[in-house]
Amino acid sequence: MAGYEQTIIVGNVGRDPELRQTQSGASVTGFSVAVTTRWTDRQTNERREKTNWYSVSCWGRLAEVANQYVRKGTQIMVIGTVTARAWTDNNGESRASLDLRADNFQLLGSRNDNMGDGGSGGYDDEYSSSSNPPQNIDDIPF
Repeated sequence: MAGYEQTIIVGNVGRDPELRQTQSGASVTGFSVAVTTRWTDRQTNERREKTNWYSVSCWGRLAEVANQYVRKGTQIMVIGTVTARAWTDNNGESRASLDLRADNFQLLGSRNDNMGDGGSGGYDDEYSSSSNPPQNIDDIPF
């Protein structure tokens, strides 16, 4: 029987993307996304929160688009496949990471959008290579 896996995360970009080319010429970019969950502890009535960091990789045309539009602090939804990876740091301590290979993503805004800054956090109505992406997906020319 065939299987299917899909993971959807919504969080804030932790670092700007880094575009590079593989030896075979494929484009790949990576960035991190912090997903914070908040809740109230029922026993102590304290507000709690937990943040999971995902290392996101985009390939091909998606990598080029991510490199052009994704910026640190932007809220983003990423859809893809997650893999947990264990590794040892320079101090010999065991670590783990969540790696998400993106199939698609959607920019949701930035932390500054609610402040009405009218600048880099908002979206422009028209598409140009120097502007942020349009809000309407039908306006994207690819």
